[in-house]
Amino acid sequence: MVLAGPTAVGKGTVAAYVREHHPEVWLSVSATTRPPRPGEVHGEHYYFVSDEEFARLEREGELLESAVVHGRASYGTPREPVLRALAEGRPAMLEIDLQGARQVRASMPDAYFVFLAPPSWDELVLRLVGRGTESEEEREVRLATARTELAAAEEFDVVIVNDDVARAAEELVSLMVDPHPAKES
Repeated sequence: MVLAGPTAVGKGTVAAYVREHHPEVWLSVSATTRPPRPGEVHGEHYYFVSDEEFARLEREGELLESAVVHGRASYGTPREPVLRALAEGRPAMLEIDLQGARQVRASMPDAYFVFLAPPSWDELVLRLVGRGTESEEEREVRLATARTELAAAEEFDVVIVNDDVARAAEELVSLMVDPHPAKES
């Protein structure tokens, strides 16, 4: 399962809920060149790596997907842990950005793609401003990117609106069990 959506939609918060309440679900840990935010732990939230190490991972084909996000930091999903989780038959989830989701679709077309959407544009702006982790300039860059990302929702198998973290996370986990639930009539 690939979970993607615009900046500040709550992908990390939904993933943290899944991590806490559904230990049977394996969650990938991305590598990034950006510095840690307060409270982020290396190896748990991200693998924080240098630009040189990230370039080596890309060059040696060790990343399933990679992208420069918001024109600044590089992000990527290490390939080996994903393949290992799938070989073990574990439900696996990648929490990545739109660019990464498109790359995974190209290399793993059988994956199930979920777009996490905000309840509204205004709510997305409030979430980004409210977390207080970016400068005004960074927020503007992220919001411009978010407009483009929101327009890509139709590329995904399903859209989940993140109006309540627990509900959105439980819907996500239920799709891992049955990605094609019967339509209610």
